[in-house]
Amino acid sequence: MKIIHFSDTHLGFNDLDILNSDGINQREVDFYKAFDDIVQSIIKIKPDYIIHTGDLFHRSSPSNRAIAFALDKFAYLNSLNIPIILIAGNHSTPRTVTSKPILSIFDNFSNIYCAYSSKYETFEFDNIVFHTIPHLNEESGIYNELDKLESSINKYKKNIMMLHCSVGASYLMSEFGEFVYPKDKEYIFEKMDYVALGHWHGFSKVGKYENVFYSGSSERTSLNDKRNNKGYILVNLNNSLEVNFKHISIRPFYSFEIDGNNFEKELSSIDKSNLNGAIIQVVINNLTALKSIDISNHQIKEYFTNCLQVVVKREFIKEEDFKVDDIQAISLKEYFTEFLEEYCAKDEYERLKFKSDELFAKYEESYDDIN
Repeated sequence: MKIIHFSDTHLGFNDLDILNSDGINQREVDFYKAFDDIVQSIIKIKPDYIIHTGDLFHRSSPSNRAIAFALDKFAYLNSLNIPIILIAGNHSTPRTVTSKPILSIFDNFSNIYCAYSSKYETFEFDNIVFHTIPHLNEESGIYNELDKLESSINKYKKNIMMLHCSVGASYLMSEFGEFVYPKDKEYIFEKMDYVALGHWHGFSKVGKYENVFYSGSSERTSLNDKRNNKGYILVNLNNSLEVNFKHISIRPFYSFEIDGNNFEKELSSIDKSNLNGAIIQVVINNLTALKSIDISNHQIKEYFTNCLQVVVKREFIKEEDFKVDDIQAISLKEYFTEFLEEYCAKDEYERLKFKSDELFAKYEESYDDIN
């Protein structure tokens, strides 16, 4: 028995205000491409079941384009006569009971089964039972739903548990509405043949459990997510459990560290030959405020002209104790002003502050260092 498990596809996500040739946000298109790559894998593998563990959409009220894309892809998957089980995640669950859940758009699809009503639901087939708990706005309700789940385990069939939450604080995403699976209920995992998790954006086996996995997201929603390994899980459930993570190709991310004392040489030594279309982060460390003023973001971005996005991060040294202060370039003016105030006499501070304000004003007119 083969199952494809994927999650956190966040359809409709957009960022950077960069449009493609069709006038669509380029990052939004990246998420559609990632989803379509998984669909193409499904077509080739022909699994027995398809499961998605939450955050199909990035918002509970997605754009018309995101909805149209999802309907088109799921209409095709529905035609393959493979059962598809979806649960709602925190991003795609309305905050109020008066709003209709977005996953209800699949209610009339014959092979698509959705759990979006903030309660435990089962979907049972000839040889397998899917035990689903979608995102719960009221975290306190999890114990009641888990009691229902535990009493519904079928010892004559395979049992799959589907959740969208953090299993332990290590998998928290620091998002509104997320919750942690109760540790005193983790023993239920051992009664399952496979536990499919959503919410955490990296592929991961959870703790000591050999059958509990996050598939991860299909694309990155933040620069804090530096993973280039995105994809889905292919689960083989026969006499034993076999879990294989399958990569898909996404827009690459690269991070480079440059010593501010040797900026020009280290920047020019970076090989740009394979960076076309990539997202780049440049971290400049060992900086003082005086050194930093000679380095512009514009200069760095000009070096990476073929990349989709270049983010510059500056790490400053406080000279009195060599403590690194991690700040963004947008605060450079304020940082420099504080530096002058701390190290200059009052009369000298007033003179230099006036001069620095004037220089920063001219600098900001010449270069846009924020975007």
